[in-house]
Amino acid sequence: MSPSHPSRRAVLGASVLALGAASSSEAAPADAYVLRNVRLETGYDHDAEGVSATRTGLFDVRIASGRIAAVSPTGAPLPAEAKAYDAQGLLMLPAFRDMHIHLDKTFYGDPWVAPRVKHGIPGQIAIEQRLEPGMLAGVEVHAERLVRLCQSRGTTFARSQCNVDPVIGTGNLVRLKQALDRLAPTFGHEIVAFPQHGLVSAHVESLMREAMTLGATHVGGIDPTAVDGGMERSVDTVLQIAHDFKAPIDMHLHEPGPSGIAAIKRIAARVDQEPSLKGRVTFSHCFCLEALSEAEAKDMAALMAQAGMSVASTVPMGPAVMPIPALLDAGVPVYTGTDTVVDFWGVFGQCDVLLRAWTACQIYGWKDELSISQSLRLATGGPTPLSVTGEQLWPKAGDPAHVVLVRAACSAEAVARMPPRDCVIHAGRLAHGVMPGTARA
Repeated sequence: MSPSHPSRRAVLGASVLALGAASSSEAAPADAYVLRNVRLETGYDHDAEGVSATRTGLFDVRIASGRIAAVSPTGAPLPAEAKAYDAQGLLMLPAFRDMHIHLDKTFYGDPWVAPRVKHGIPGQIAIEQRLEPGMLAGVEVHAERLVRLCQSRGTTFARSQCNVDPVIGTGNLVRLKQALDRLAPTFGHEIVAFPQHGLVSAHVESLMREAMTLGATHVGGIDPTAVDGGMERSVDTVLQIAHDFKAPIDMHLHEPGPSGIAAIKRIAARVDQEPSLKGRVTFSHCFCLEALSEAEAKDMAALMAQAGMSVASTVPMGPAVMPIPALLDAGVPVYTGTDTVVDFWGVFGQCDVLLRAWTACQIYGWKDELSISQSLRLATGGPTPLSVTGEQLWPKAGDPAHVVLVRAACSAEAVARMPPRDCVIHAGRLAHGVMPGTARA
């Protein structure tokens, strides 16, 4: 792994790192402050054809102790000692959540590394095994660069997959956790102990258990049949580790067709036997759902909803399409993530989950104001300012102060136009950009 080169950082990451450095002195505004003249969504207008517009208004949002303390119509008098920032009509949205990313293995900020592609997952694993030892020492600095990029895109939380494998053991995890712990004031995280090279087949159960003691929050798994060599034993091992550590599960499921469906059904059956697992299983990618007919997809979505399962999708485009609308209609939480960002698995990632919502609109024909507006939930991990019926859901007093301020009239315009994220705040602290307006002493 070649060392970082200043000119390349200038091209790839200087703006992000400079913003992080420039905002460090303001990274923790006063514990209590007010964002004045913030644009918030208040409802939908309707005509004979449905939703015709999104209504908005200007509000003052008071933030204290990392949470939204109050939301009130703008212009109310402030206490003399209150610090205020004038948002000048910027739209406030919930901060974004990247629910599937690999922060521990990226070249981001380094000189260009020519992509090398071998056939299928086994071929890519072979490339990874060769490169991993040389990357180990740089995990922390590369992860931090990638987090800064996430923040510049409005993301203040990530669920990061982290390799646990025979080549580097738990080395990536130790270093990744150190980086994320340092960044915790302005970036939240979960870490999945991910057996990229196999769990049962690579004999890493003991390493996975060690990873859970070192701070991993989720037990990972990978294609039980296609990669791990046996669906029942692979699934059962993941479930046993999760049971022993009382941890949720996030399983990579790339394999298509019957074997992937069989894995989902086996886990669903275990959830039925052990209700403590309900709501604690995520399938990342879950490409096996692409092969289902519309009726089969609805049935599978109902099964997954009953088990409280969720899906973390990268919203892939191609000849087969993920049945995300069927999952959402059934009540299955669907999150999105940016997956690989400049690494040996892929070089096209932009670290922008808002782009994933935009892509979903293209794939599923979400072209009207209501559906574009509601697609924002893919980027936020769930929260939207308005319900489908136009009820104001966010922000409310008591909500965490994780917010993004953008130059847009409403959520639909933010998704359609993907404006720059002017100000990104996590738990009340500035994560990216500058506080809006001029601070009042």
